[in-house]
Amino acid sequence: MSGGERPLPSSAESEPDDDEPSPAESAAPSSTAPDDVVRAPPVQFKLSTFVLTFLFLLGILMIFNPPTRLQVAQLIGAPLAWAIGFGGSYLLLTMLLAGVIEMLLTALAYNWTTDWVKAARVQSWSGAFRKVQMAAIKSGKKDRIASLQPHQQELTKLTGEVSMAQLKGMAVTWFLVIAIYTWVGIFIGLNAAHSVVNIGGDMVSLTQKEWIVPLWFLLFSLYTVPFSLAFRRILKHYSLRRYADRRTTPPPESSASGGGA
Repeated sequence: MSGGERPLPSSAESEPDDDEPSPAESAAPSSTAPDDVVRAPPVQFKLSTFVLTFLFLLGILMIFNPPTRLQVAQLIGAPLAWAIGFGGSYLLLTMLLAGVIEMLLTALAYNWTTDWVKAARVQSWSGAFRKVQMAAIKSGKKDRIASLQPHQQELTKLTGEVSMAQLKGMAVTWFLVIAIYTWVGIFIGLNAAHSVVNIGGDMVSLTQKEWIVPLWFLLFSLYTVPFSLAFRRILKHYSLRRYADRRTTPPPESSASGGGA
């Protein structure tokens, strides 16, 4: 071989490696997404959210559309008239039982959407945080006040979550109050012959106006308000009590320890 000649490349050097991508392949964009990309989880359909939203919107429609309000009230009132109507002979008793049913259902809905344990914790944290915040403001130290900002943001977030849960329960309350109040008015109007009742020793008509509302509306409100407060307090106490019992109940002994004894 002469000095001017260069050696030919070997087969290993001349053939490209199969594992190594070609320039065209390396220049083309990758069709697969990288593993480190975090994809947002798909939005899941929640039946409870749909029902609450539907009841809230239906309640608004019932306010501004009297035919819809009457149709819904008659639909809900059909089983009520059969169960507690008594043929229209005992209107005061019918109103009382209707108020109990209404407030029991709304209290159950409110209890279902509200986490009473979380609400109690947020209320306790809020009271403790206000004391610390007032002490920091009185001290006049800016760094101390600034250090409380993350805690205040977290507390605001938790308070908003509790308030939003309570608003979900208000959707059921909103709907039932409009529907059952409307049905009571319709039922009393259909049984006007029995609308004169004895209240406090005086015979009065439930359809007579007191200020700008009929007497039955005021009387029915007197039924519903105390029942609402009572039912909600009972359910709240039950939820907190059950949580406290779970915390204080010791775990059961394992069967292995019992067999070893």
